This record gives sequence, structure tokens and C-alpha cells, in this order.
Amino acid sequence: MAVPYLQVDNLTKSFGDLVLFENISFGIAEGQRVGLIAKNGSGKTTLLNIIAGKEGYDSGNIVFRRDLRVDYLEQDPQYPEELTVLEACFHHGNSTVELIKEYERCMETEGHPGLEDLLARMDQEKAWEYEQKAKQILSQLKIRNFDQRVKQLSGGQLKRVALANALITEPDLLILDEPTNHLDLDMTEWLEDYLRRTNLSLLMVTHDRYFLDRVCSEIIEIDNQQIYQYKGNYSYYLEKRQERIEAKSVEIERANNLYRTELDWMRRMPQARGHKARYREDAFYELEKVAKQRFNNDNVKLEVKASYIGSKIFEADHLFKSYGDLKILDDFSYIFARYEKMGIVGNNGTGKSTFIKILMGQVKPDSGTVDVGETVRFGYYSQDGLQFDEQMKVIDVVQDIAEVIELGNGKRLTASQFLQHFLFTPETQHSYVYKLSGGERRRLYLCTVLMRNPNFLVLDEPTNDLDIITLNVLEEYLQNFKGCVIVVSHDRYFMDKVVDHLMVFNGQGDIRDFPGNYSDYRDWKEAKAQKEKEAEHGSVEHIENTQSIQESTKPKHKISWSRKLKWLNTMLWGGSALLCVEHIWHGEVVPWPPFLTAMQTPSEIVPMLKEIALYGTTMAVVITGVWFGMTLIAERLAGKLDTEERAEQEV
Repeated sequence: MAVPYLQVDNLTKSFGDLVLFENISFGIAEGQRVGLIAKNGSGKTTLLNIIAGKEGYDSGNIVFRRDLRVDYLEQDPQYPEELTVLEACFHHGNSTVELIKEYERCMETEGHPGLEDLLARMDQEKAWEYEQKAKQILSQLKIRNFDQRVKQLSGGQLKRVALANALITEPDLLILDEPTNHLDLDMTEWLEDYLRRTNLSLLMVTHDRYFLDRVCSEIIEIDNQQIYQYKGNYSYYLEKRQERIEAKSVEIERANNLYRTELDWMRRMPQARGHKARYREDAFYELEKVAKQRFNNDNVKLEVKASYIGSKIFEADHLFKSYGDLKILDDFSYIFARYEKMGIVGNNGTGKSTFIKILMGQVKPDSGTVDVGETVRFGYYSQDGLQFDEQMKVIDVVQDIAEVIELGNGKRLTASQFLQHFLFTPETQHSYVYKLSGGERRRLYLCTVLMRNPNFLVLDEPTNDLDIITLNVLEEYLQNFKGCVIVVSHDRYFMDKVVDHLMVFNGQGDIRDFPGNYSDYRDWKEAKAQKEKEAEHGSVEHIENTQSIQESTKPKHKISWSRKLKWLNTMLWGGSALLCVEHIWHGEVVPWPPFLTAMQTPSEIVPMLKEIALYGTTMAVVITGVWFGMTLIAERLAGKLDTEERAEQEV
């Protein structure tokens, strides 16, 4: 049985009259990876903040296992501006960082008190590897200047530093609020693989549905102030959620039918009722609660019609743009077609947003022209968002743009009616902008873009901070949109459903058009990488086979100079031995001729053989004929060996 890490019981949180959730209970055990899903403004981030101890709550209990290590990646992390990137990774207190600081204090103290215990703890927590591990994770997240000050970082870079900080210590329970925001596709897939390989328990909020599907093993949904748990990934959640909605709808319909009957009975019965009647009356009020439920399955209904768009959209002709050595566009030309839906992908810093700003006229190219058609009406949803007046009411933001919104085909909506289509209730419409959640602000911004009836939508990271329900409907709207669309997004699921083709920014002005959605592109990249790997493997095999063939065609017993010399020495020693035998046979003293010393060079061979001949007697006469032949062979070998020796010396 899995070890329980966290238990939440009967938790309630409200802001004034707004109740986010009421009496919710759930638990997280060792190894569980839980994704939290809810509409914007339903309290996802608030719940994470409460669990992390950063916000209070009205009632309930939150219990952690003793000594549980917890880390929390906030949606908008904050660090002191003067810290460096590496110092920021050590800033937020955790047990490993505190242990390192304690060790450093010990080393600075005379006598090093408690050093032995500290060394054992440093080994146990693997604190020696902490800095190196921090640098490795930062590099994977494309933060490579470790000495850069926090104040010089963009919001996206700061979020990546905070993500690295959360991953480094490998806590028992990791809480993540939108971890894929500001990550490019490569970083998102790296994080996906990293979390799947580790044994971390997770509680996360993310709009990335592929990420949810591949990382999480359980989904918790906040809906109508209650929570619903699904023991499976995102695909399983979609299936079971639909079953729950259908079952709930049937329950409410049955309750309504019975409610009408009981309501008629209540009206006909006298005021004075017996015990049985009072029991039925109590049951009636319980039934009324069910019957009057309004199952909140509302969606953002985007029914805005695009205005007419002509055949000429825009033409980019030989565009160049660079910042110093960084090339953004290098002789880029493109003619946009009517009703085209283009996705733009690429790593951070390759110029995607700059390209969009050139198209919108906010940034000028170094050279080249952009010719936009007369009927084109842009709707630009920027990554930076719209800066609202915090003290304005939501309804005033929309009314400042238009009191009445034309939907096309003679249909019109007031500003209030239009906001209701975006799930802004009358109460929310008359509340101030500063009270809105991050996702609600993004939804309001989207509302202000679409209400102008654009026919060319340019969306730069539209999925950031939008809830999944809003994303689903936005995708459906864009699929049916009678106009042109350019989308810059790291949301792979969103790109798959919306775009017809991709413009891939590889960096340094290298831009390629790919005919397909993101999944098609990823499959193509994997197939290409596999093909290159096989080709490289085949190349290595070819080299090895060639070397093997060359080895097999070489002389198998090539005699080295030293081996030849040893053979000749053996022959000379053998000849000397025969001469000794001959002397002994005749009763003579055996001489010890100087040629019996080891030869040093081939040039000594001939004199030695001639010297052997001089010592012969009767038997030597016979042997001389044999050795005469050996002398001739030795002379020829000596010349060849001298040639080989000189060649070796030259080499």
C-alpha cells in the first residue's frame, strides 16, 4: 500500500460572497501524479497556495506526513534582484541548501565542530553534487549564463530558473503551477521525460493536455465548488467526465419530474400536517435542492463572425532582419493564402515574436517589404497581454470598445450579453479588473480582440493561463473561422487541432515550411533522426568491414627485421656448434671464435660467415660447400635488411 503524503479534509475557501470550494477532501500518496483541472477563477492556484502554506483558508484540515519534503513552483516566482542565476537556485530554503550553508559555517569556524556528523549528512543527501546538478538542469532549460543577475532576466527566464530550483532537490512532493509556460517545445518534452523517469509525487496545474496525458496518473477536477477524482490520465478523464455529466443530467431531470408532483401536493395540503406528512415535507425540500441545480456545463460560446476578406492577404518580399550577429529573417519571402491557418514553432530566441511584430507593423525589417491587402482586419492577441486599468470594471473595459457588438447576419449583442458568452456572470462583470484571476484576464483580453470582428487572427501564445474548457472551445472556433490565422504556441495539442501547416524557425534566419501539424512534424523529425542514426551506424560498419578486408589481404606471416636477424643468428650458432663437434672428433682444442657473440647489424653477417669457413678442417671442407650457399643467401638478405632499416628510420 502506498504511503500517504498529503491529506486534505473538508477544506473551504471563499473571498467575500464568492465561494471557491466547499468541504472538499482528497489525498495524495507516494508515487501519485495528480493533475488539477478547473475553469479560470475556480480556485486552482488558490488551492495550491493553501497547500503550500502561502494562503489561509476558512475551515478544514491539511495534514502532511512527518518530515515530508515539499517544493512549490509558483505561477509568478519572485527573487531578490541582485542575486545571480546560480544564487537564485540556492535562495529558497530547503534541507539541502541549509545543510550546505551549515557545512560552510563549520569550515569557517576554528576546530570545525561537528564536522564528522556534517560530512555524513552531506553524503546522505548527496549535497556535494548539488551545484553541478543545478547547472545541468539550468542548461537543459537553456539558461547558460549562471552569473547573470535576476533583474536582467525576462519573466520566462525567471520562471525557468524557479523550475530548476524546484527540480534540483528532488522533493518527496512537488507542486507545480503551470510548469510549461515559457518553455519551448524541446524544453517541454525534456521536462515531460524527466518527470516520468523520476519517483516524484506530483500535484500540478497545467493547460498542456499532452503533458497531462503523459505525466499524470490521476485527475482532480474542481467543478461547482466540489471536487471529482478520476483514476487515470487526461484521456480517461475526458471519457469519465462525460459519463458523469450525462448521469448528473439524468438525475436532475428525474428530480424535476418528481418535484413537480410533490410541489402540487405541497400546495394542496393543509398547514397542519401529521408526522408522516412532515417526513414527506422534509423529503420535498431535499428534492427541491437537487431539482434546482443548474449543472454548470457552460462553455465560452464564440459566435463572432469574421468580416469579409479579399483574395490578397499579405505578401512578404525578401525580408531581412537581425540584431547584431543574431539573424531573425534572411531573405524571407512568402505569400499568404486566403483562409490559411499557419502555426509557428521554434526554440525561444529564434525570432517568432519578432516576425509577428514585423507583420503587424510594430517592428521594421532591415530591408524588404510587407504588402497587406486592403480588406485585411487584424486581430492581434499578444504574448504580453493587454494592460487593463485595474480600477475599471469588467463591463467598462468592453463598453470602451463598443456598446454593441455586430455578430454578422444581422445579429447584435450588447456588451453585457457578449461578456456572458465568455462566462463572465453579471456579478463578475460589475467587479473590478484587479479581482480577476490570471486566466480570467486572458479571457477578457481574448474577448476584446474578437469583438472587433477581425478576419485575420494573429495569436501569440494564446494558450498561456487559459483553462482547458476555454481552450477546447477556442480550438473549435478557430477550426470554423472564415478568415486567416497565425498561431505562435508551444501547446502541441492546440497546434494539432488548429493549424494546416507549420513555419519552423530553426534560428539564424533558417525558416522551413512543413506541410502538416505538430504531431506530423514530430514524427517526421523522429523518423529523420532514426534514419540519420542508421546511416551513421551503417557508415561505421562499412569502415569496419573495409578495415577487416584490408587486414585479410595483408600477408599473414610478414617477417619483421628483428625476427629475420634472430633466424640468422640461430644459423650462425648452429654452424659454430658443428665446427666444435669437428674439433672434438679430431682431439683438438675447441676454439672460441669472436663471431659467436650476438650480431648487432646485418653488415656483420658476411664477415662472420667467412670467419667460420677459416676454422674448418677435413669436415669443414664438406661443410664449407653448405656454408658457401648460406653466405650467398646471407649477403642478399643483408642488403635487403639494410634497405628496410633505412626505410624505417626515414619513417
